[in-house]
Amino acid sequence: MLYRFKSKNMGDVIMLEANGRQMLEIIGKTPGPRGIILPEQMPAAIQALEAAVAQEDARIKKEDDLPEGIGLHQRARPFIDMLKWNHKMDQEVVW
Repeated sequence: MLYRFKSKNMGDVIMLEANGRQMLEIIGKTPGPRGIILPEQMPAAIQALEAAVAQEDARIKKEDDLPEGIGLHQRARPFIDMLKWNHKMDQEVVW
């Protein structure tokens, strides 16, 4: 399964199920086949995602380890950008 995050004024953000589920759990949404993120929910969602990215970066730095593969910051960035833009445009994001 894929998660396809859509909005009226931006291209889709597509993620594999595990990654999409992780994003939704971070922002406090129940993963499932359909859902919506309202503009008024986006600031908290952005903050939660940015905090999770910072936490992962701090853990990697603390462990003095090189990240293997693609990290949360790379997966979350397009989704964060989508939320920021849609909040500015006052449009919801659906999946």
